[in-house]
Amino acid sequence: MKEIDCRGLSCPQPVLKTKKALEEAGATSFEVLVDNSNAVANVKRFAQSQGATVEMTEKGPDYLLTIKPGKHGQKASGKPDTYVVMITSETFGEGDVKLGRILMKSLLNTMWENETRPEKILFLNSGVRLTCEGSEVLDSLELLGEAGVDLVSCGTCLAFYEIADKLSIGHAGNMYEVVDSLLGAGKVIKI
Repeated sequence: MKEIDCRGLSCPQPVLKTKKALEEAGATSFEVLVDNSNAVANVKRFAQSQGATVEMTEKGPDYLLTIKPGKHGQKASGKPDTYVVMITSETFGEGDVKLGRILMKSLLNTMWENETRPEKILFLNSGVRLTCEGSEVLDSLELLGEAGVDLVSCGTCLAFYEIADKLSIGHAGNMYEVVDSLLGAGKVIKI
């Protein structure tokens, strides 16, 4: 079985190598070797989004992911009438920070109350703080998550702010997932 060694590669390289392997594999299974749990989660989530099944085993200090491609074209993708929201700040709008926090909570509550909810909310830059311990909007995000909205925080941003261990809701994603979400959405709204 073909093995792709992604040890030592930074995000999103393991996902990009997995994407290329899936495109070339046809129905043939292959293995991806990674050296950290973030790469495991990112590769697994991506492969499953493409209709593949993934099994993980530990191989010494590393992780071996056995990927079995699904039927060609089985990718889980958004519909043209869906939208993705990209939040890049912990406040809504410019000006007074206190007002910006009030507006952000109101925005998220209103999104949840609306019949047409986003398919996904991407949190980038300081926006990732909204998904972490101590955030004033965790209750609003929990309601959105329970309603089926996928909540994705940039893993690089969480690491930059040194709050990856404080993530309380949703999952840490990678830049490939962000770009794929933006390009696959019928509409993107940046906050």
